[in-house]
Amino acid sequence: MQARLMTLKILLPFRIFAEQNAVTRIVAETRQGAFGLLPHRLDCVAALEPGILTYETDADGESYVAVDEGVLVKTSLDVLVSVRNAIGGTDLGRLREAVEREPEPREGLAGVGSAHHQTLDRLRVHAQVEPALGLVE
Repeated sequence: MQARLMTLKILLPFRIFAEQNAVTRIVAETRQGAFGLLPHRLDCVAALEPGILTYETDADGESYVAVDEGVLVKTSLDVLVSVRNAIGGTDLGRLREAVEREPEPREGLAGVGSAHHQTLDRLRVHAQVEPALGLVE
């Protein structure tokens, strides 16, 4: 019997950023901290903070997406993430560099400039903590 796995779709305001099938787990960041989703977790909705969304598939292993603030909705095996901006990658160091190269949002957009800095700060923490815990080769 084959296990039923999740489908992850990351939506930006004007396009679909990513659609991934056969996702075994997802870790997202909220104001209350990070939380994980497995395929049979109950349906939920969460307000996301700027940070790193991690997802894993058996075929590709762990992948990372730096996301701006947004919303995550899980219904059955479908997970939708709607954010203002996203940058993907499998290497946290390269992902941090990509976020740093992104032009900083205009200050006229309430809170977006600080969200950019929060994402960079979280990338720095992930890049320091994960190797120390043996989570990254």
